[in-house]
Amino acid sequence: MNKQNKPKTEHTQEEILQKEQAGEDKSRETKVNSEQKKGKSKQQEPSKETNAKRIQELESKYNQLKESNLRLLAEYENYRKRSMREKAELIKAGGESVLVGILSVVDDFERGLAAVQDNSEITAFKEGMELIYKKLTAYLKQHGVVAIETKDQDFDTDLHEAITTIPATDEKQRGKVVECIQKGYFLHDKVIRFAKVVVAN
Repeated sequence: MNKQNKPKTEHTQEEILQKEQAGEDKSRETKVNSEQKKGKSKQQEPSKETNAKRIQELESKYNQLKESNLRLLAEYENYRKRSMREKAELIKAGGESVLVGILSVVDDFERGLAAVQDNSEITAFKEGMELIYKKLTAYLKQHGVVAIETKDQDFDTDLHEAITTIPATDEKQRGKVVECIQKGYFLHDKVIRFAKVVVAN
């Protein structure tokens, strides 16, 4: 009976050894796999230097875009202001050619008034001309047309056109306007006709 049980015990010990061997192999394989995964994870994980470089690049791009945006805003603001200024100038000068044409009519009225100034026989005619003249000049003034001052003013090439010069009677008169041949006019702040004058020299 003892002889029959002995082989069974040996067989059982062999199975135990095989199982232990298989367990060790499996443990070793698991350890290797774990180390391989850790290695791959370390390879995939970016370094601190790479992250810092990437952040620096992104900050640089952001600053460039910000500067570009600020330049565009400044250019647009300048364009908007320039457009508004040009539009205002166009509105002011819109009727300039019409108003300049009326000025010649004003010249004729002034010459007519000067011709009848001392003629008492045509008083009613003179008064009528004066009334029309006043209405016409008031209309021009209402639209921004104002006469350029010339009497005893220093000659200014931005305002006056010298028709001729005459000798100055004294040093104070030198360079002064002594006579206005034809009035000059502003349209708001713009000279639309230079004053034709005689200058002492």
